[in-house]
Amino acid sequence: SQGAITDGGGLSLKKKQPKTFKVKIITVDAEMEFSCEMKWKGKDLFDLVCRALGLRETWFFGLQYTIKGMCTWLKMDKKVLDQEIPKEDPISFHFLAKFYPEKVEEELLQEITQHLFFLQVKKQILNEEIYCSPEATVLLASYAVQAKYGDYDPNFHEPGFLAHDELLPKRVLRQYQLTAEMWEEKITAWYAEHRGIARDEAEMNYLKIAQDLEMYGVNYFPIQNKNHTDLLLGVDAKGIHVYSINNRFSPNKSFEWSAIRNISYSEKELTIKPLDKKAEVFKFFSSQLKVNKLILQLCIGNHDLFMRRRKVDSIEIQQMKAQAKEEKARKKMENQRLAREKQLREEAERAKEELERRLFQLEDEARQANEALLRSQEAAELLAEKAQIAEEEAKLLAQNAAEAEQERQRLEITALKTKEEKRLMEQKMREAELIAVKLVKESDRRAKEAEHLKQDLHEAREAERKAKQKLLDITRLNYPHMVKYPQYSPADTRDANFDKGSIKLDLKDIDLKRLSFEIERERYQYSCGVNK
Repeated sequence: SQGAITDGGGLSLKKKQPKTFKVKIITVDAEMEFSCEMKWKGKDLFDLVCRALGLRETWFFGLQYTIKGMCTWLKMDKKVLDQEIPKEDPISFHFLAKFYPEKVEEELLQEITQHLFFLQVKKQILNEEIYCSPEATVLLASYAVQAKYGDYDPNFHEPGFLAHDELLPKRVLRQYQLTAEMWEEKITAWYAEHRGIARDEAEMNYLKIAQDLEMYGVNYFPIQNKNHTDLLLGVDAKGIHVYSINNRFSPNKSFEWSAIRNISYSEKELTIKPLDKKAEVFKFFSSQLKVNKLILQLCIGNHDLFMRRRKVDSIEIQQMKAQAKEEKARKKMENQRLAREKQLREEAERAKEELERRLFQLEDEARQANEALLRSQEAAELLAEKAQIAEEEAKLLAQNAAEAEQERQRLEITALKTKEEKRLMEQKMREAELIAVKLVKESDRRAKEAEHLKQDLHEAREAERKAKQKLLDITRLNYPHMVKYPQYSPADTRDANFDKGSIKLDLKDIDLKRLSFEIERERYQYSCGVNK
């Protein structure tokens, strides 16, 4: 609203509002817009930004802008609009660290200062403006994750929770053929070790590792020496360094701030005079006068901070250090209290979960017991019936067992008899074999005897025939009247008047018949025995 003053004549005198212009301030993680008065100097805008951020360690920072492809810093003692700044609305400035501390843990007192440095250095590492080995990048990434997510919780930080976070330089990702899951596993292995570390501690640990990297805090500028050899000039918190054009790690020559007497430039020539007057003066040339001015500006700022660190702290710094110490002690106690509360809460949660689990288990056991009781009641009647059936079956089985025992005994006796019969049968078979052998021998013997007997029979019959013939001849001679009627009874053949040959014939005939009968009977018995 505009204020107005009215005089007695009724004329209205409006209060003039100062003309303003808009600026956009871009920090590492945010953007802000301000309205600036036309007469403001660079320091007025810078102080406004520092107040908005709550930043007291202002000497490390500056407002950077880009003009004609070259990055430069807004001058504090000159009007903003009088400087060669971009013609845009709003005018954009980057709020960045311009100077770096030698030891971050001792010099960065405020948490906001630490946080801004952490974000800027992390961005420089990811953009490969600061070289970092793959192993160190993984460790740094784990501290960055701790600062962002707090303590690792496997139940909450499930695989894939880092999928959208940029944590490693693209150079490292290209160098190793690992999947995103493998990188996450490596980072998480370190991340899990940082349990209990607060955000500001994690960021400070990140910076303590980063400050030992060769390219940390160095501003590089292309220069030439008097022989027109292309070189790089590096300016940092410790001094001025000269590098080969392709090597930003190891300087060929260094000038510590404590060893520099004077730095001056004349157009494109810049001269470094050592404190030792006998030492050689180093001269180099840059492509533009603006580059020389920027180099000189950074040298003056770094040298001033170098000298300030080696002097007694001002009252303001002492006060800030005391406040920072108290704040760290307070935060430490607060973190310990929070950690204790968290531990107690986790223990209470675990106890609650255990009680809930036990309650659920008891309810489940009670339900199962009720179900079992119902099943047992239902089964009781069935068991009673089964018991009665089982009793009857037991009696039947006992009876069957007795019968089975009797059958077993009978079978055992039968088996014994069978064994005995088998033994007798084997004995009879052996005897039959012996008899068969004997009969074969006897048969052969009888066959031979039969041959002899046949021979004897033939001889006997021949002798009988001759005897009869002889008898007839004798009879004809002695009793011719009996020749016609030779009648005699069988009894006459046994008359004592017959000669001995006739008697012998009859005996042989009887013996031969009896012998033949015995041979036939033995052969029959033998054949029957073999068939059996």
